[in-house]
Amino acid sequence: MLFLYSSLYCDTILPMRLFVLLTSLCLSISALSQSAVRPQRLSSFAAHPYMGWSSWSFLRGHPTESKIKAQADALIANHLPELGYRYINIDSGWSNGYDGHGVPKPNLERFPDGMAGLAAWLHAHGLRLGIYMGPGISPLLYNANPVIAGTHIHIDDITDKNLPGATLRGVYKVDYAKPGARAYIQSIVDQFARWKVDFVKLDFVGPGGGNLPADNREDVRQWHLAILRSGRPIWLELSNWLSIDQAKFWRANANGWRIDDDIECYQCGHSDDPALKHNLTESSHVLLRFRQVRQWIPYAGPGGWNDLDSLELGNGNLDGITSDERESMMILWSISCAPLYLGTDLTQMDPNDLKLITNRDLIAIDQRGIPARPLDIQSLRKRGPDGNLLREAWMTLYPDGSAVLAIFNLGPDTAEIKFNWREVDALRNTRFAAHPPRLTDLINKGQIAPSNDVDVTLASHASRVFRLTSPN
Repeated sequence: MLFLYSSLYCDTILPMRLFVLLTSLCLSISALSQSAVRPQRLSSFAAHPYMGWSSWSFLRGHPTESKIKAQADALIANHLPELGYRYINIDSGWSNGYDGHGVPKPNLERFPDGMAGLAAWLHAHGLRLGIYMGPGISPLLYNANPVIAGTHIHIDDITDKNLPGATLRGVYKVDYAKPGARAYIQSIVDQFARWKVDFVKLDFVGPGGGNLPADNREDVRQWHLAILRSGRPIWLELSNWLSIDQAKFWRANANGWRIDDDIECYQCGHSDDPALKHNLTESSHVLLRFRQVRQWIPYAGPGGWNDLDSLELGNGNLDGITSDERESMMILWSISCAPLYLGTDLTQMDPNDLKLITNRDLIAIDQRGIPARPLDIQSLRKRGPDGNLLREAWMTLYPDGSAVLAIFNLGPDTAEIKFNWREVDALRNTRFAAHPPRLTDLINKGQIAPSNDVDVTLASHASRVFRLTSPN
């Protein structure tokens, strides 16, 4: 408004002899005016990977207010918020149609207090609320064709039925060249802000996973801008299996992005084998992350993080993976500085799993926000029949001179993993050969005395993670 008034004043009211001088003044006013209203990304927001719990793995599409509160109570009872686990994210199943302006509304049979009521309850307990959305226009919304809030424009005016609106079938595309399209996204975000939502998972975003080759880049950008304009710090997480080709774009417009397919073992739910039926994941889904996360490492840092999906830890054997595999999962997520969010039933917490997910050393590595990188050790280049490496070593070097080393046996058999510090020095410009470090195991707290070599024997899918310190 200030710019428009100033321009009118300059162009039509003042004498022409002042035009040149005041045009310069008007341009300065315009710049100040526009910078004052342009949304700015909060520099301190998402400074660390988020931590919490997500409903999808355990509850699938059937969350309710009572079930969510039970998980939140269990989170608190296990003292997890004290370590940073604070987000309670409700995945698909919280909504039931749309209000009179096309904004999703909560299913009040499942959530009688609505999202605002649940958010208030969670906030009172020191927790945060996350909810689930997908891009595009559903046929149900298109057929209802409501007027977008604050406009005279209908939903069908901003819809392109000829293009997919998401990587999920059956969704129409939002045409952001049409008047009212941005206002529609803003109306959704503003409602979420009024409810005091803290986190939004935007699912079936393309280019990436799903079952259609959709392009949702403009959706993501508009959600990002709408969140900034709302004035509420809302974490925007993208799913699933985003394309690495657009990694810079995801980083510029979101706080996290899934780098692989779902971690869940969906086929386990259809199994007739009682030993498999309730398993949440399986080892192959975990092992895939070792390969996939490598290319994403450069894009993780304050403001945005590589999402490896939920940690299926907490229910012992029902996690679907062995105790060794659970340790490897927690270590990989932590050294990758991935969001640490649990997908299990927290009301049935396994004591050994609890020790793992409350390991302060691993949480500190994750929250420090400097991802580890794999070491190209010559003796660790052997690959299995599937083309994946059988053994790996990852290292993080910190600015203060400290370091973390993680070693994994990803093969099917017990294996000795051995390499010398000279090779590490050649790869990372370190001086460990001249001053071999003491290795402190961050899981069992045991120590390995300084030596010229690293030499450990690991069972199949087992791992060890060490802090490297000076022997003096």
